[in-house]
Amino acid sequence: MSTGQSAAAGSTAGALRHVLSHLVTPLLMCIGMGLAYLGAFHAPEPHDLRVDVVGAGPRAQVLAQALQDKGDGALSVRTVADRATAVNHLKTQQSYGAYLPGKHPELLVATASSDTSATVVEKVFTKVAAAQGDPLKVTDTAPTADGDPTGQGIFFLLVAVSIGSYASVAVIGGAGAALALRIRAALVVGASLAVSAIGAAFAGPLFGLVDQGLGGVWAMAWLYSAGILLVGVGLHTFLKRWTTLGVMVLFVMLNFTSSGGIFRPELQPGFFGSLHAFWNGAGFVEGVRSHVYFGGYAIGGHVLVLTLWFVAGLAVMGMAGLAEAKRRSVAAHAQGTVGSRHRGGAESRSVAASRSEAESLSEAERRSEADAGEELEEELEETVGV
Repeated sequence: MSTGQSAAAGSTAGALRHVLSHLVTPLLMCIGMGLAYLGAFHAPEPHDLRVDVVGAGPRAQVLAQALQDKGDGALSVRTVADRATAVNHLKTQQSYGAYLPGKHPELLVATASSDTSATVVEKVFTKVAAAQGDPLKVTDTAPTADGDPTGQGIFFLLVAVSIGSYASVAVIGGAGAALALRIRAALVVGASLAVSAIGAAFAGPLFGLVDQGLGGVWAMAWLYSAGILLVGVGLHTFLKRWTTLGVMVLFVMLNFTSSGGIFRPELQPGFFGSLHAFWNGAGFVEGVRSHVYFGGYAIGGHVLVLTLWFVAGLAVMGMAGLAEAKRRSVAAHAQGTVGSRHRGGAESRSVAASRSEAESLSEAERRSEADAGEELEEELEETVGV
């Protein structure tokens, strides 16, 4: 085999190894997305879904107990004294349906809390009313905005803001890796402001997902976006090209599935239901619901979740700053050692040798910049492609 053929074969083998090594990331994403989405959404079943039966007499007690026993853990049925109490439970998300038995049975729901939960409750009590031979009247005590008839628009707003945020991580963390940390932090603030403004435009004037409280929606979108960007840009210092996968795990696979935007935790497996209590996507979705539809009830806890993620992002950025400072110190020490060696032997080196070394360093720098550009392009393709 000629030298040219050997070089070509070696080049092809090297390129193939490069491609195969980068295929690991999308394959891991495929596995992770499948496990997360199918695990969370493929077979929603209620468990301990709170519903009320209105009435204090024996009939209400017997009906509640029968539903509890027949549900076998699917429902958590309690009796309440009157309609006003039942409505209050719905508007404070203490229950997801209230049944008023009688000659003209009525079911109270709150679709703004969760359209899928309301649908499950309606199916249950439609059968109850049918067994008694009566038609069921359904009353929505907390309807969604006209621009969000399914009540899932807030979830898709979450998706849009999340994609804008974690895609910006690839740009700031990759292309901005050579910038000082304070400059990257400023870019994080700017990007999060832009992403949240776009989200507010989607939620309000463009699609009418919310019909009031747009300023509060924007504020929570900014806090949510800034938390993602801070965590992601900070992690880029440690994970490099694996940052995309890490951010996808945190803010897509575990985040979207536990947000409660499609199914509330009462309809999901326990793992995703438990994440709902403290993951940032759930903080955003439930915070917006509380702010827009339920008079701000319990909104403080949801904003606290978003704030803690923001603080965690600041902590990760701080650790990244310390790690980068240590690397610079080590590099400066190594460069100083090499420099002193060069100075010690300067008298014995020729000018031509020095020029050759400078040219070699320049070429190495150009190759390094080209490699960094290729890595950034690959990272952006992986981020946007998924």
